[in-house]
Amino acid sequence: MANQQLEVWLRGPLPQIPALLQPVAHALLQAQEEVHTMLASFPDKLLWERPAGVASPAFHLQHLTGVLDRLFTYARGEALTSEQMSALSAEGKANENISLKELLAAFDKQIAHAITALENTDVNTLTDAREVGRAKLPSTVIGLLTHSAEHTTRHVGQLLVTVKILTQ
Repeated sequence: MANQQLEVWLRGPLPQIPALLQPVAHALLQAQEEVHTMLASFPDKLLWERPAGVASPAFHLQHLTGVLDRLFTYARGEALTSEQMSALSAEGKANENISLKELLAAFDKQIAHAITALENTDVNTLTDAREVGRAKLPSTVIGLLTHSAEHTTRHVGQLLVTVKILTQ
């Protein structure tokens, strides 16, 4: 089996990513590959469709991008900016002017930012306390980074099912 056909986590360690954060990076890169594969021939006209009332493909792509941005912001110990809050409120609101290509580019850019952030994460900070949201819910750096991977894979699974239903 060629190395490219293996799941990302089976291709070996990623250079520059601390060992403890390899699973996070692997999961994010796997999600990115799966999103591109599943949407390779997906038509823009179906982006906002909500079969059986589930979230639209466009929502999932916006949400995947936005949540990564927000969770990594919290992991840095920062509060969300007004731009991040605006992006959050826009998630899922139908916008026929946005294309699949644009949504994928935004997701890819956010994955790249996340990988760079993982490369630059000091492993000595992984258990440092962090606050989440306006309610300042307790977490840690590693908790937020791990959740970013878990949340991403969950939404990729939901996106996969929605895309499958819409393209049958």
